[in-house]
Amino acid sequence: MKIEHVAIWVNDLEGVREFYETYFNCKSNMKYHNRKNKFESYFLTFDSGARLEIMRKEGINQQNPGVQLGWAHIAISLGSRESVNQLTARLKNDGYPVINGPRVTGDGYYESVIEDPEGNLIELTE
Repeated sequence: MKIEHVAIWVNDLEGVREFYETYFNCKSNMKYHNRKNKFESYFLTFDSGARLEIMRKEGINQQNPGVQLGWAHIAISLGSRESVNQLTARLKNDGYPVINGPRVTGDGYYESVIEDPEGNLIELTE
């Protein structure tokens, strides 16, 4: 058994797609658009085969209010501490908020936490 994909609602579908393609080398499928339901989505595939579905629907526009019940973040393994350092610096330089790190956590992970363009948390790990 494996998780097939995870999905997030977004406001700026094209901007979020471009973010994950640019910084995480994701490959996107063609946009799905259901005009009747006013729903649009992309599946973004990482090199590992993991997939992230980004979705937009008219009427869903709540911003992430911070700490809440439900999914907290997505963790993306970059393969090395140096990769975590490099991507964190690149994202910070490009204006994306770095919430913390890079650092070694209390449970021994090497990570940094950044926000995507809509404030969703991404944990960059080695």
